[in-house]
This record gives sequence, structure tokens and C-alpha cells, in this order.
Amino acid sequence: MEEGPAADVADRPSLAQRRKAALRFEIAREAVRLFASQGVAATTGEQIAHAVGVSPRTLWRHFPTKESCVLPLLAAGLDSAVDQLRLWPPDMSLLDFFEDVCRRGEPPPADPAVLDLIRMTSIDPALRAVWLQAHDDALPVLAALLARRSGGSADDLTVRVHAATLNGALRAAAEDFARRCADGRAASDRAIARCLLDAVRAASEGLPY
Repeated sequence: MEEGPAADVADRPSLAQRRKAALRFEIAREAVRLFASQGVAATTGEQIAHAVGVSPRTLWRHFPTKESCVLPLLAAGLDSAVDQLRLWPPDMSLLDFFEDVCRRGEPPPADPAVLDLIRMTSIDPALRAVWLQAHDDALPVLAALLARRSGGSADDLTVRVHAATLNGALRAAAEDFARRCADGRAASDRAIARCLLDAVRAASEGLPY
């Protein structure tokens, strides 16, 4: 297997891929801005495209619906959490790892646009579906991480249940934090860490029934 600088270059996204990702994020941010200012129902895909400076045809080439335009922003936080989990030491429990991450202040910083978006997912069914899709997309990745950790298979029921539990904890933490910040309170990194840690701690306790 190739290692070193050459392998790093091979794994790096191409310029075209980076440009595509940047455009998708720009579309997502403009969609959130319009949804927040005038409502989801009153916003059209053509308006989002115009705000970004692309044609509607380009917009629909990237996203099938106007609501799905926000998926890159919703997935970004999950991607960050997965990246952190890839650094999970083999001799440390999940809860201890998250405590260490939160103590070092490494949770992703609060993005006001994302917090607005997560709050909107609680009242708009179509946005809710996109939020759940982001977590559904993350589920097999989490299962693969836990399977490598346990030496099992990502298809094992136990591994899948554990992945779903962790996935649910991440979603609940994000929703709870967004709700807490709805009254204008500062979305500090420390507050994010505390909310995330509380959710993971609750998940690690299992079902006390």
C-alpha cells in the first residue's frame, strides 16, 4: 500500500471536487438564509439559484428539491463527529473519549446558520426529512467505526443498534443545543461540549427499564 506524501496527494479531493463542494455549501447557506427570512413555503429553487448566482438548472443538478439544498450544512456536523471518532484510542471508553474531546474543547464550533436550520427542522416536515436523511447517511459510517472497534461486522445487529444509539445521541444533542440557543443566548463551544457529553452519557447508560 502506498504511503507518505504521494498517498496524501492521491487521497486529496481534486480541484473540481473542491469547487463542487464549495458551491454546494454556498447553495446551502443561501437556502437557509431565504428559508429563515421568508419561510420555506415562500422560497423557490429559482430564488435560491439567483441568490447564489447560478442557473436553476445548475441548482437542480446538485439537489433534487429546494429543501435538500441544506443537506451539506446538516451533514457537516456529523462529518466532524465521525472525524473525531476516528481518533478514538483503543484503550479508552466511548464516554471517556468524549469527555476528553470536550475537555480539550474540540467539538465543532457553533454555526448560527446551522442552529437556525436545525430549529426549522422541528416545524417543517420536508426539512425534517432532510435532517433525518443526514443521520441515516451517517449510520453505516458509524457502524463501520464501531465494527472495527469491536472486531465484529458492520452488519451485526448489535453493532447496528449501538451505531443507531450513538447516532440518536448526536442528533438529540444538536437539537437540544439549537433549542437552548433559540432565545439568543450565546452558542459557546463549551456549551456545545456540555450538551454533547450529556447526550453521550445518557446513551452509554443503556435502557434502565
